[in-house]
Amino acid sequence: MTKSAMITICGRPNVGKSTLTNAMVGEKVAIVTDKPQTTRNRISAIVNRGETQLVLMDTPGFHKPRTRLGDYMVNIVRESIADVDCVLLMVEPVAAIGPQEQALIERIKQTGAPALLAINKIDTVDKQRLLEVMALYSGAHEFEAILPISAKTGDGVEELFAELEKFAAEGPHFFPDDVISDQPEKQICAELVREKLLKCLDKEIPHGTAVEVTRFSERDDGIIDLEVTIYCEKDSHKGIIIGKKGAMLKRIGELAREDIEAFMGTKVYLQTWVKVKENWRDSMASLRNFGFSD
Repeated sequence: MTKSAMITICGRPNVGKSTLTNAMVGEKVAIVTDKPQTTRNRISAIVNRGETQLVLMDTPGFHKPRTRLGDYMVNIVRESIADVDCVLLMVEPVAAIGPQEQALIERIKQTGAPALLAINKIDTVDKQRLLEVMALYSGAHEFEAILPISAKTGDGVEELFAELEKFAAEGPHFFPDDVISDQPEKQICAELVREKLLKCLDKEIPHGTAVEVTRFSERDDGIIDLEVTIYCEKDSHKGIIIGKKGAMLKRIGELAREDIEAFMGTKVYLQTWVKVKENWRDSMASLRNFGFSD
């Protein structure tokens, strides 16, 4: 008897949503950095446990948008809270409910969706602080359960699985059992390049980049030829991304290639190009071109 559940994971930027998604799947399906707003789109990650399939929808961090891209990301979160079997709200172990959390709780109340609360990063606080946070949130909303977890260490994740499985309903699985993500391989490769941009570059520059795969072909011997174009918003940013004598772009490419080879399970020849597309985050045409459209 097969069962399935659609679960939306939401929370403020950098709360650990993608780290938890990867931990639950057991493989890297979502890029992770220490910078906020790393996730730009909704990613469905699929976990099969016995006869039960959980579809985990990892959403962008809920924030106050400053660009049309930001508007798109926030709308994705709001839409993802409706019409699901359960909403998993992730928060940090801080004894104060911030405006992002308050807005998400209000949205959960509007939709009437059952919700679990996961208090992440419990490895960073003592038990007394944790109890204060649990008490605060239990007074803010009637959560089905409140679970202290550490997405980083895996502490509490098994208990979270047990709670999420309660929301699975009888019926066919949404995805084939050998699928772990709804993202095409090309998109995952582009995201792995963008992850390295976020890790290697400072300040606002990486947030103003987009990555497009312009060639993805497999040779007879299984080797993959991959060409990607990195778009940035200013000529000065292009110079920083390329670096002195191309050193920064080479480093980004080498780090990305290692991860792409691990993901694809084969040798990859990666070529990277950098182009300027001014203010693309506020251009509807550019957003649609990069796949950010409803």
